[in-house]
Amino acid sequence: MRRLVWLALLICAPALAHKPSDSYLALRVDGANLRGQWDIALRDLEFALGLDADGNGEITWGELKAKRKDVEAYAYSRLKILGDQQSCALAPADYLVDDHSDGAYVVLRFAADCGGRTPASVEAAYSLFFDLDPTHRGLVRFERGGGAQTGVLSPERPQLSFRAGEVSRLSQFFDYLREGVWHIWIGFDHILFLMSLLLPSVLVLRGNKWAPAERFRNTFWDVFKVVTSFTVAHSITLSLAALSVISLPSRLVESTIALSVVLAALNNLLPLVAERRWAVAFAFGLIHGFGFASVLADLGLPQGALLLALVGFNAGVELGQLAIVSAFLPVAYALRRSWFYRRVIFSGGSAAIAAVAAVWLAERALNVALWP
Repeated sequence: MRRLVWLALLICAPALAHKPSDSYLALRVDGANLRGQWDIALRDLEFALGLDADGNGEITWGELKAKRKDVEAYAYSRLKILGDQQSCALAPADYLVDDHSDGAYVVLRFAADCGGRTPASVEAAYSLFFDLDPTHRGLVRFERGGGAQTGVLSPERPQLSFRAGEVSRLSQFFDYLREGVWHIWIGFDHILFLMSLLLPSVLVLRGNKWAPAERFRNTFWDVFKVVTSFTVAHSITLSLAALSVISLPSRLVESTIALSVVLAALNNLLPLVAERRWAVAFAFGLIHGFGFASVLADLGLPQGALLLALVGFNAGVELGQLAIVSAFLPVAYALRRSWFYRRVIFSGGSAAIAAVAAVWLAERALNVALWP
């Protein structure tokens, strides 16, 4: 079991201990003028360019200003704006810093010269960080004449096109639906929390020992209550946070999410809550919702677009969860009587999850990097 724990630590601990990598690109057409603002996380630029000149773990404004030409050259070489299929020349303007829910971002403001005309269609071609991090996403907001359209840029979809008067809400909905599915699949802390709750679902506690469940029906309803509670809870706080009704510091949210994984996994090994795990799922699901909301909240969408993105993203998260449960439950139920499931998957897996989450908790709470 000890080897299993260390293997899981080596594989999972460096992965996505914090919010996944995103940048925020806003484009606005005003008459013949096309202007943009691009917010890029300093932590991502540090990884790509090495902004911390003195190596003290902090990026100062002086260090960031000294790297302005490098940052702009790196970023603008990975963004192309086209108006009516013709390339627009990008002219850098302001170079600023802003705080998002997950840390500091450099703000690049620019003007795009599309030949002095008002383009009927605007296309963004984007490749920032795709060679370094295939999970990176560019979240785009396009504004024209008081209306707004949104989209998500990814390695699989590096280009987006926006046309005058054309707002496909169905297309935007499916963009965020896909991102919701993707977010839950790459959100290892959310997955490990869910797995910690699912592992004992095919077992029953008799005295102080776990025994195989006798009826699939009971197992199914136990899983249904756990997943439904988690879904309802994180949907509540996802909505409240994305709509800016409630806001919590990212560090507090991410640390509490890691703590929830530790406690859920330890509860399998030293069961304190066996009959009402749905209540545990609901309580900690409230915190996980704030984690899901950080992407949408930082995008700063207009109210109508935000609601559309919220519904699509949340539906995607639920589909992602359903896929995980559908793959896990039949296999776990078939193996529940075996030594392999009870000792290796259940006990060893719970111990490994607790160890990985403990590393995440220390990193997030103390703001340190325990892994390269």
